[in-house]
This record gives sequence, structure tokens and C-alpha cells, in this order.
Amino acid sequence: MNVHYRQLGKTGFKISEVSLGTWQVGGKWGDDFDQENAEKTINTAIDEGINFIDTADVYSAGLSETAVAKVVKSRSEEVYIATKCGRQISPHVNEGYTPEVLRKYVEDSLKNMGLETLDLIQLHCPPTEVYYRPEIFELFERLREEGKIKNLGVSVEKIEEAIKAIEYPNVNTVQIIFNMFRLRPAQLFFKLAEQKNVGIIVRVPLASGLLSGKFGKDTSFSKEDHRAFNRHGEKFDKGETFSGIDYENGLYAVDEIRTILPENYEMAQWAIRWVLMFEEVSTVIPGASRHEQISTNVKASALPPFSINQMEAIEDIYARYFKKDVHHRW
Repeated sequence: MNVHYRQLGKTGFKISEVSLGTWQVGGKWGDDFDQENAEKTINTAIDEGINFIDTADVYSAGLSETAVAKVVKSRSEEVYIATKCGRQISPHVNEGYTPEVLRKYVEDSLKNMGLETLDLIQLHCPPTEVYYRPEIFELFERLREEGKIKNLGVSVEKIEEAIKAIEYPNVNTVQIIFNMFRLRPAQLFFKLAEQKNVGIIVRVPLASGLLSGKFGKDTSFSKEDHRAFNRHGEKFDKGETFSGIDYENGLYAVDEIRTILPENYEMAQWAIRWVLMFEEVSTVIPGASRHEQISTNVKASALPPFSINQMEAIEDIYARYFKKDVHHRW
């Protein structure tokens, strides 16, 4: 197996440094949920040595949670499941976040997965104001005492949110966007998280596929795909789609990144390997809509490290193409 393992902060979990995110695990983004494909993808992940799977109650309206738990229960390996709550609140505003509402979501996730305890529950990109409300974080301490959760984490959009969240001693993990187009987390936040032994879960490592190097100016996405309908933040935070950068600008940057990378591996693997260069990162969770993509992703662990010159070249590309547009925003 190619997978290496790292500590997930103070959770005590030792998890695969390349794991699996399940936003699109049942099929491509926007398609109807494909149970058979989902189970095959999750089984392949476990076959490859992945022991950490990230899902959410809003992924295919609970079907993703159900599929993940069904497969994990059928296996003998110890696999940790992380899920998320809060995005069902509509309108998705601070006032909608109450201890009563969040408690129900946690209990619904337990039912969806047929579990008595959640390994990790994460607030799912709540509005910034929520991070300034201690009663929200106190709820999860009660849930932990009741045995309904083992650990609390947050999934954030902004550095400010991440830094505020880890002031609460029961926040054990932070899930954040970090890739070659979004370098800011590595500057201050990673150091603070390491000081507090908070696990870092990196999502969107391929910038919604841009860093796979397989897209071009003529690439089209189905109208149900967020890469078509959310480029300007029409439905949710713009940063979730292509990491918030201009698509064509990203294509030019990808061409330049390609010139500094060896050609003996796929570009997506190098993008994942770059994230793993940061020792503060616990795991990176690329998605997969087909089981074949899992094997490609986990092989990134075995790639040679980036040289100092290559790391500096990536920073230079970021500074020239993206910094002025994204650095202050997230």
C-alpha cells in the first residue's frame, strides 16, 4: 500500500494522509446518487489503506452518510467517519444556528448511519458570527458527555474563522481549503493549530479539478455542477468553486506549474503531494466520482518531495496570478 499515516491532532486517531471526501462519491457533481458506484468507491478507498472518510448530512440528502456507514460496517478494518452539520439551515444565517437545531442534526446523522457515536462531527461552514457564540460550542461538549460524539471539528471558509474556532478547547480539528492557488493558511493558521495540537483536514486540494491539468478553455460542465453555476458565488461561498479564482487565470497558472513538475506522474498527484509537504496537515481529502481515481490519489504519498526551488516557484506563481484576488478574502 502507498498510504502513509499521520496523527489527527488531539483526537488520538492515526489516519491516512490521503483520505476520501464524499461530496461527489455517488457520481459526478450534480448527478443523481448512484448507490452502487458509491459503495464501490468507498470499498476501493478502504482496500487502498484509507481509514478516514469525510461526509456530510447534506451530501445527497443523507444518502452519502448512509452509504459510507454501510460499507464501513461491512469491513473488518477500523475506519473513522467524519460528518458535518448545519448546512441544512435555510436561510443559512447565524440566527438559524441554535443548540436545539444542531442537536437534532447530530441525532439524525446517528440514525442515517446506524451509529451510537460519531467519531467526528464538524460544523459545516457556518456564518462567521457563529464562531463568536460559546453556547454553540458548549452544546457539543454536552453531546460528547452523552456519548453521542467523540470529537468536534469545524469546516471553515476563512482564516479568521479557523483561528477563532481553535480558541474553544473542544475543537479538535479544522477542515480548510488549501492548495497551490490558496497559500494563506500555511502562514499563521498552521502554526497556531500545531501549537494547540489541532488536526488539519485539507479539502479542495485540486481546486475543483483545475489542478488535475485536464481542463481547458473549452471544457464544459453540466448545469447542475457547481463549477458551472457557482463561479461567482451564486449559491454558496465562491471559494468552494475553483478555490475562488478566475477560471482562465487558473488555466494559465496550471500551464506554468506544469513546467516545474516532472512528467512521470499525473499533475493531480503532484498537487496532492504539494499539500503533504506541510507537516502540520493531518490529511488531505480529495473527492472521487469513480473508484479508479482513488488509486491515483493515494499514490501521491509515494512521490518524491518537492525541492526548495519548486516550492518557491509555486509561491511565485501564486503571488503573480492569485494573491491580490484571494489572499485577503479567505
